[in-house]
Amino acid sequence: MAQQTQPAVRPQTRYLKGDLVLFRDVERFWLGLPGHTFIGRVERSWTNVHNGKLLYDLMELNASGNRARGGIDPDYMRPLPATDAMRDIDTAPLSETDTGAMTPAAVAWLRQHLTQHGSALPVRR
Repeated sequence: MAQQTQPAVRPQTRYLKGDLVLFRDVERFWLGLPGHTFIGRVERSWTNVHNGKLLYDLMELNASGNRARGGIDPDYMRPLPATDAMRDIDTAPLSETDTGAMTPAAVAWLRQHLTQHGSALPVRR
């Protein structure tokens, strides 16, 4: 007897204003066009009156300037957790004398912290 497989169901994530997300423009993606994936900041959420679907307005963040994008389907958004952005700082080898072993972000944070707080390093929790 053949086993029936259930399709994987991704839990629905609700985003708040200011959340950073990764967004994929599905039409550009399937057409093989460049620029289909970008980082965005959630500006607002709203419900489509025609189909009741929750949609988001994002600010596309990029080096050449930010651009508003409206009516984004959350099925094509993923959260960008702060933990991932801060991992290099959280795991920086502070006992190493060679700063080459640290990423530039970790070195920048360490220099800023030492400037603001003297020579005291933060207590590891």
